[in-house]
Amino acid sequence: MQGNLKKRKIARTRRVLRIRKKLKGTKSKPRMSVSKTNKHLFVQLIDDENSLTIGAVGSYSKEFKGEKKSTLAEKLGTRIAEIAKAKKVKEIIFDRGRNKYHGLLAILAKSARKAGLKF
Repeated sequence: MQGNLKKRKIARTRRVLRIRKKLKGTKSKPRMSVSKTNKHLFVQLIDDENSLTIGAVGSYSKEFKGEKKSTLAEKLGTRIAEIAKAKKVKEIIFDRGRNKYHGLLAILAKSARKAGLKF
């Protein structure tokens, strides 16, 4: 069993690196990085050229407490789009990390698109 866990961890790391080397965010077109745990979702707008986080929002904040995961993902997508508009960002690069574009990530992306972000 130990060998299988190690193989999955190595595969996960390779997947992240393979995706990350293709995606570079700039100030005008930042990278929207999505992290997902069993309990929470985190979204960041990252400028890779200057190594800065332009904006971030996560499900751990009080305004999202007590929400279902699907409605939470929808609200996070809308909220990150509002933050991006405040920073005068219209286009982003979507970085799903090691996760599949499926389920909560797809809901989050659709709501961000609906709120006005292009990617």
